[in-house]
Amino acid sequence: MRKVLLEDAIGLRLGHDITEVKTDKKIKRCAFKRGHIITGEDIDRLHNLGKHSIFVWEEGNEEIHEDDAAKTIAPLIAGDNIRFDKEPSEGKISFYASCNGIFKVDVERLYRINSLEIPSLPTLHNNFPVETDKQVAAFRIIPLSCEPTIIDRVIANLEEPLISVKPYKFKKAGIIVTGNEVYEGRIKDGFVPKLSRLLKNYNVEVIKTAILPDQKDEISAAVRTFISACDLVFVTGGTSVDPDDVTVAALQDAGVEYDVKGNPIQPGNNFTIGFKGDVAVCAVPAAALFFKATALNVFLPRLLAGEKIPREVFHRSGHGGLCHFCKTCQFPICPFSVSS
Repeated sequence: MRKVLLEDAIGLRLGHDITEVKTDKKIKRCAFKRGHIITGEDIDRLHNLGKHSIFVWEEGNEEIHEDDAAKTIAPLIAGDNIRFDKEPSEGKISFYASCNGIFKVDVERLYRINSLEIPSLPTLHNNFPVETDKQVAAFRIIPLSCEPTIIDRVIANLEEPLISVKPYKFKKAGIIVTGNEVYEGRIKDGFVPKLSRLLKNYNVEVIKTAILPDQKDEISAAVRTFISACDLVFVTGGTSVDPDDVTVAALQDAGVEYDVKGNPIQPGNNFTIGFKGDVAVCAVPAAALFFKATALNVFLPRLLAGEKIPREVFHRSGHGGLCHFCKTCQFPICPFSVSS
């Protein structure tokens, strides 16, 4: 692009979008689009925008314009269940989830692209739960144009799509509440209503519930029955560190397999995930009843997407896995929630 004084720009074609910002009115918008032919009437407005000169695009320029860079790269970034702007605004194209699910990004390739310094490609965290139309990423080059070699290096990291959304798979859940005190009616159960509300947020229907005493055989039998009808089974009420708790033992007896007992996240250390075939069976501790967000909230979206979470993920979840106990819970945005 070539820089020219405003007074010499009349009749020339603007080489880039020009943004107008009015903080008092909370306005940020495109005042002039790339390709606009400058007229005498534009000069005063451009002066008001702080412009004394502008850049005009010259044909034959070998550099790649920001709009062309974005339009070239966007289709290569987008994977399954991702849509994006067909035309850039101020050189930027944004990406959106086209379904409810878990946002996925190859973090290492994202790092390599941004380490080129010319591209700007911010995204949500990997494994972030998203709803349809949620913005998940944006791409632009930082300068108004760049050398073609930069775009070639970005493309080299996009032999396969960089981002996608993995849709939720589980639709039917069961909740088994254990505990003699609840079974005998001495205290009122709170797990079924709270877990049902949580699952409803993900359009998961609770189709079976049961309240049982602390008897391993009864719990095991119920787990087997629930597994035959549900995608996801919660067993609650007996997952503390007390030596007489029987929930995890009952799950083992029912054939549920799990690699890790508990997790580093607080609250919710005793939240344990197991599987019987493709059915997730989770031991839910009392912490889930008393706190707004626990390890259950961190791992649940990935479970609903049908993922069998690797052992290493549990071990790494301690980094950022300490809840802030904020007055207004910012799940799933706070560092606590993205530890998965």
